[in-house]
Amino acid sequence: MRALSTLAAACLLAGPAMADTFEEVKVTAGKTLFEGECRRCHAVEPTDPSYGPPLENVLYRAAGSVEGYDYSIALEASGIVWTPAALRAWMEDNDGFMPGTKMRHVGIEDRTVQDFILAYLTSISTKDNKALDQ
Repeated sequence: MRALSTLAAACLLAGPAMADTFEEVKVTAGKTLFEGECRRCHAVEPTDPSYGPPLENVLYRAAGSVEGYDYSIALEASGIVWTPAALRAWMEDNDGFMPGTKMRHVGIEDRTVQDFILAYLTSISTKDNKALDQ
């Protein structure tokens, strides 16, 4: 992780073009981490088979709102919106964040890993769910 931090600092100092490259690196790393940590239960596309709800356009989506998925009562009634902070808290300790959830405990505590997964989730969230809250 230290090498990634050094790369991040170098990219930011090198200017906008390098910052874009660093964002691409974060998304690529996030996709790899997603595949290793999240994909066993969550698909990206709603048409792909998965145990959990699809995560395409998850950013700023209301929790428990994907049609056809059988959510826990706790999550469905939570009123939570999947902001980056809420997703980070969920990744770190979903059982503590949402007692009564059906999802097994994840426990991704490393903030850098969370950052990369969030970068990937942001890249697959092309729908502006913020506009739905207004």
